[in-house]
Amino acid sequence: MSVMPLRPSRSGTPHNGTVGPTLPEDKVYELIGDDGFRRLTGAFYRQIPADDILGPMYPASDFAGAEQRLRDFLIFRFGGPPVYIEKRGHPRLRMRHNPFPVDQAARDRWVHLMNNALTEAALPAEAEAVLRPFFEHVATFLINRNQEQPA
Repeated sequence: MSVMPLRPSRSGTPHNGTVGPTLPEDKVYELIGDDGFRRLTGAFYRQIPADDILGPMYPASDFAGAEQRLRDFLIFRFGGPPVYIEKRGHPRLRMRHNPFPVDQAARDRWVHLMNNALTEAALPAEAEAVLRPFFEHVATFLINRNQEQPA
């Protein structure tokens, strides 16, 4: 089982050893700040209510809370203040997502909507070069159901 590190390496090289972006992961927050992550998560969550795969996984009464948790996590993960850790402790992403049926279709839709959000947020190319592969990796990491497996 793969384990997501709490903080990225400082080298700017992804953890799988391949050549990666030139911006170190822990410098993304420095580049885009709260505003960049707010634009990104806002653009992502505006798509969720109408989505036929992901929408039903989110309680309608908690969209704002889900958006805030994702924003806090991303800010922490990419070099910002540790608000997420202070509020919620270790991310434990697989455990927290286990109640939700994350199959390949859900993973692919999540990545698609996040890519849309990245485009809308219009972040600097250096930040996108770090965030896109991170989102691809994490979305795959969170798959917890086969296509045939019931929810």
